[in-house]
Amino acid sequence: HLGLAREGVKKAIAMDAQLILAIGGGSVIDTAKAIAHGRANPDIDIWDFWLGKKKVEKTTPVGVILTIPASGSETSDSAVLTDETILQKRGLNTDYNRPVFAIMDPTLAATLPRRQVACGVTDIMMHTLERYVNPLENDMTDEIAEALLRVVIRHGEAVVKNPSNIDAMSEIMWAGSLSHNNLTGLGGKKDFSVHQFGQAIGEKFDIYHGETLSAMWASYARYVAPTNFARFARYARNVWGVEEADDEKAAMAGIDATEAYFKRLGMPVRIAELSCGVQDEAGLYDLALRCSRNRGRTIGSFRVLDFEDMLNVYQMANK
Repeated sequence: HLGLAREGVKKAIAMDAQLILAIGGGSVIDTAKAIAHGRANPDIDIWDFWLGKKKVEKTTPVGVILTIPASGSETSDSAVLTDETILQKRGLNTDYNRPVFAIMDPTLAATLPRRQVACGVTDIMMHTLERYVNPLENDMTDEIAEALLRVVIRHGEAVVKNPSNIDAMSEIMWAGSLSHNNLTGLGGKKDFSVHQFGQAIGEKFDIYHGETLSAMWASYARYVAPTNFARFARYARNVWGVEEADDEKAAMAGIDATEAYFKRLGMPVRIAELSCGVQDEAGLYDLALRCSRNRGRTIGSFRVLDFEDMLNVYQMANK
């Protein structure tokens, strides 16, 4: 939360901090990144960076001791903050967000609640899928992404069933870091539409990030797949082993397989399954307004989505 980060900035300035150490998962790491920027830029309110009013040009080193494999923030150029006073959630991408080191010990994640682990596995998959589903193709990058997805799928159920399975947890932790350092989308265009759909839900209802992603992904995928069925068909064949020759049928089978996997993890696959429950038309309209920043932006690169598209996807995901 922004308020906590601002308090951290004050303390970091007061103690002349030379390193900000994050011990935890994505929220902790992103807060540390915000504190680092504020420590190095004491005359700028950190929220101005997230609103795009100011550009980060210097920061304080951030180190990470990872305890929750999920966000990949330990290697990423991104950080998300929420202004809890106005329920606005914003992301910031800059190379100044990258930590200078990350210690990843799977034993530190061995006592996590299963729900947290399931959300983490989902987030890791989404970070790669949001790069994989893009309008460009790069065979080497695609192969890396597909391999990572297969590894996460292979070990995800095991680690949700037993977080103290150190071998499985180490694979998931390593995959989490690789999924969000831009390697799995190198040469392509990020899409991240599902993250935008999910962030609008998360900022309004304070729901786990991973749960908002799994609740939206299949509906989004079914909505945009006709743009290029072959892209989703490749995913279905190379990740899920779908043997269907017809691209449209293969694409749909891959989406169905992904949705079924989320269910096996115990994750929601519709808005109705989230703690906020089924939304009425006014609620869906509000989510689309939030996602489109009051009709002020489009999202996505695989297929560019405007306000009406966003509303359509929310309606598909609602029940």
